[in-house]
Amino acid sequence: MARYQAGIKTRERILDAVRTLLGEVGLDSVTVKGICDQAEIKSGSFYNLFDSKEQAVLTVVREAITGIDPDPLHEGKDTIGELVSAYIAFVEDTPEIAKTYVQIVAASSVNDETIRHRVLAHHRARVDRFAEALARAQNSVSGTEIHARAEMLVAALNGLAFMWLLEDDFDFGGHATRLLGDIVPA
Repeated sequence: MARYQAGIKTRERILDAVRTLLGEVGLDSVTVKGICDQAEIKSGSFYNLFDSKEQAVLTVVREAITGIDPDPLHEGKDTIGELVSAYIAFVEDTPEIAKTYVQIVAASSVNDETIRHRVLAHHRARVDRFAEALARAQNSVSGTEIHARAEMLVAALNGLAFMWLLEDDFDFGGHATRLLGDIVPA
């Protein structure tokens, strides 16, 4: 039991180190050595828990996204407004992690088949959740049309996130809120 708890503590120290380094030096400068130094662990401890720096970074991103999920148990209770608000919170409340996510999607998923597969799976799951929430809000619209609207909404939010990454004063939250109003009129 003590060994298990030590592993949990080491994992948290690693993930805290990743979060800190993403904020201080950015994704491109994060290294396993830097993570281990920040977490005050040996590289063997790192590799006992993670296969690579990318896996540790993606774990941090996944935990941040899960932390703002309006329906973490996926019971089908979230609204499209809550999902868009969660995306806004992810970007505005965890900017270093959100920037990392956008960078991974834009660059790493093109060159790394494993990351590409994970990003596509995450995208498809997100579109499905948005489609389910839209269907609850717009019963009279066909399933095909709902899915198309969800795909457009997620793509537009991702595009806004990309602009936010490039432009320091870009109003991501304002644009995302207006976009929601255009897709789902009150």
